[in-house]
Amino acid sequence: MHFRHLCLCGVFLCVQSLVFPAIAAEEDRGTYNLLIENDRFANTDRHYTHGTRFSWLSPADDVPEWSRKAAEHLPLFATTGTLRIGYGLGQSIFTPEDTDARALVPGDRPYAGWLYGAMSLHSVNNDPDDPEFKELESIEINLGIVGPQAFGQETQDLVHNIRVIDRFEGWDNQLKNEPGVLLMYERKWRLADPARLGPLQIDFVPYAGASLGNVLTHFNAGGSVRYGHNIPKDFGPPGLIKGLTSMDAIPEENWSLYAFAGAEGRYVARNIFLDGNTFADSHSVKKNRWVADLSIGIALIIWRVKFSYTNALRTREFVGQDNNARFGSISASWQMKF
Repeated sequence: MHFRHLCLCGVFLCVQSLVFPAIAAEEDRGTYNLLIENDRFANTDRHYTHGTRFSWLSPADDVPEWSRKAAEHLPLFATTGTLRIGYGLGQSIFTPEDTDARALVPGDRPYAGWLYGAMSLHSVNNDPDDPEFKELESIEINLGIVGPQAFGQETQDLVHNIRVIDRFEGWDNQLKNEPGVLLMYERKWRLADPARLGPLQIDFVPYAGASLGNVLTHFNAGGSVRYGHNIPKDFGPPGLIKGLTSMDAIPEENWSLYAFAGAEGRYVARNIFLDGNTFADSHSVKKNRWVADLSIGIALIIWRVKFSYTNALRTREFVGQDNNARFGSISASWQMKF
């Protein structure tokens, strides 16, 4: 009886491996990312007040053929490396500092909401002469709407009702409905693998980018420093193109804990959330052309899941702004394999 049972088990395992090969080896189904930004995390409630984005990033080289062909015709975009495609859905909300005034406040920024869908392509390229050097190129297009149909007021009212917080009174003065188009490009460089500094590791990831569209047109450059245990060999915290977090670079021992600090400067040619509507009269303020962000945070990776918290300080974006803007963000990423 015992021998017969062994034979039956052997036959079952053979059939399983032939008929159901996916069961024997897990398959990468991509990385999901959830990003929530809110000024309440920094104990404020003004300026850039809330942002939510949910996105998915494909496994390496698992992209539709049409996207690969399209990437070959994109300027400044190399397709010789590992290619990924991403999709996302997001919403951003902006409010003035005076939250009690029902009438328009001329010297304060406009109320505005931005609801959009995103599609992106990402290429990781290696230097054959330097295996530690890697370059990440990303291009993303956002299509959406600014104005009441972005449901900024409804989202904020819902959150404030849940948290029993007073509603903002001036949403009748928000920007008018306008279709939004935003094209973004970003390049990151991983100059070397994380180096040993004392008992922990350290690395530096610089980047530069630009955007073009009626929503935002600007140039930016910056970088981030990470210091901690088992820093993964990736491209650091998300930058301009939010939600780009691949979990392929699983750190040693399947876990990592590190702190990071970042700085970014940018020249802003257009910002609809300050300049107002493009094709209609609306409230606007005089923007500052040069803006900078400073951020610090912490990230924890356990196997295929990553959590991070960031606190950011943004310099004054318009003339007459009383204080720098502050907000925090919480992000979670998880890689699906089955």
